[in-house]
Amino acid sequence: MSKLTLVPTPVGNLEDITLRALRILKEADLILAEDTRTTSKLLKHYDIATPMQSHHKFNEHKTVEQVVSRILEGEHIALVSDAGTPGISDPGFLLVRQCLQAGIKVECLPGATAFVPALVVSGLPGEHFHFEGFLPQKKGRLTRLRYLADLSQSFVLYESPYRVLKTLTQLAEVCGPERRASVSREISKLYEESLQGSLEELIRHFSESPARGEFVVVVAGKK
Repeated sequence: MSKLTLVPTPVGNLEDITLRALRILKEADLILAEDTRTTSKLLKHYDIATPMQSHHKFNEHKTVEQVVSRILEGEHIALVSDAGTPGISDPGFLLVRQCLQAGIKVECLPGATAFVPALVVSGLPGEHFHFEGFLPQKKGRLTRLRYLADLSQSFVLYESPYRVLKTLTQLAEVCGPERRASVSREISKLYEESLQGSLEELIRHFSESPARGEFVVVVAGKK
């Protein structure tokens, strides 16, 4: 059946993938991958030989029409990102929108996302929360931080090891150093770690310990 399927892939441990996801990856005519080198490790691990094609933020505007045409001609195409669910801080939105406009069936499998386990283990309220994803690196960054600081619910950020200390420092400036937060890194990997405390305490920790791995930062809402 011709359609587009968004397939979540493990954020760390390769065992964190569903049986349905593996079946779809085997049955699809083509896998669109954010980085074919990264996805090839997953496919090799599960002995999947489906052809791949690059689909990332730098070429998605150019490839969308070609992909839509292939699906309209009868192909089943699967979309994956390097880790987690496509469309959550990763390419996916443009292709999904174009497929829907063309009357193509789009499905998204349930599966891995980094922010859910980070939020759950943070110890901060999760009934209502704001997912911010990656902050702007330059223009508009301070404006977003000030907006987040005034939210009454917990908010979630993604951050790289190169900027996590800078982000925590800026958060302390706009939220106050005593605001509670949690920092999780390397989720579901061998060196997974989650630390909770005030922003001031977390800044002190990462000032003394080198930051390694990909980070999820959860910050308490304003009281």
